[in-house]
Amino acid sequence: MSGLFALLDDVAALVRLTAASLDDIAGAAGRAGVKAAGVVVDDAAVTPRYVQGLEPKRELSIIGRIAKGSLRNKLLFILPAALLLSQFAPWALTPILMLGGTYLCYEGAEKIWELVAGHHPSPEETQESKEAEPADHEKKVVSGAVRTDFILSAEIMVIALNEVAAEGLLSRAIILLVVAIAITVLVYGVVALIVKMDDAGLVLAQRDSAAVAALGRGLVRAMPIVLSVLSTVGIAAMLWVGGHILLVGIDELGFHPIYEFVHHVEVLVHDATGPLGGFLGWLTNTVFSAILGLIVGAVVVAVLHLLPKRKAAAH
Repeated sequence: MSGLFALLDDVAALVRLTAASLDDIAGAAGRAGVKAAGVVVDDAAVTPRYVQGLEPKRELSIIGRIAKGSLRNKLLFILPAALLLSQFAPWALTPILMLGGTYLCYEGAEKIWELVAGHHPSPEETQESKEAEPADHEKKVVSGAVRTDFILSAEIMVIALNEVAAEGLLSRAIILLVVAIAITVLVYGVVALIVKMDDAGLVLAQRDSAAVAALGRGLVRAMPIVLSVLSTVGIAAMLWVGGHILLVGIDELGFHPIYEFVHHVEVLVHDATGPLGGFLGWLTNTVFSAILGLIVGAVVVAVLHLLPKRKAAAH
């Protein structure tokens, strides 16, 4: 009997230890998620522009496919790679992340170039678009969205990884798994609500209550504006996030003047603006990051636009 009580006591101790470990993991996952919150906002702002112009009845299906691609990116590629690199080659995380940041800068600068240059599809491109199968067009949309999401997801996961770098390998894996699933559900749940808000407005507009119907009509009128604003925010977000990745990465690789200058200005703004110091300091860093992102993205766009022209001239 004493042996049984001893066994039960050991089991109880093990349960308490497991509960404490799970509590620590949950707390660490929460801290990691908060650290990545800025990129989560960017991800939620970037995604709605991919479903603009598509059939409303297909929007949720496409968002679901993008969400699946995002979760696949995080769980099958980014999480294992991040864990392996953090364990065996932590020095490689920063350069790889900077390559992703450069791609984001290019994406944002490319969109701005199209707006400034007034790029319009050629008659051939328009005809091909008309003749294209909807399934092929949707596949292209989903592929582009998942490709951009890969970079943002990598940034989220690396930020989370840095927050829990002191944890053991198993704890890191569990925390990143929790962060990956929670953030994917949060981002694409919010995106789904945003893009279907006009449908909700149509339903409300048909209600008998005058106030409810007016609210519904207001939602219907407002949603095109909201989606347009989010599309613009998405472009700015790509430049900001990409530029910030490069700003921090350059400093971590040993070249400090750019980061030190931005940090110095950020501290000056923070100290000089009283209660608004925290927000305005963050905004200062964001603006400089976006400027750096625009410069780098513009260089990449110029090179990629110049090379085809030089090849054509050579032919």
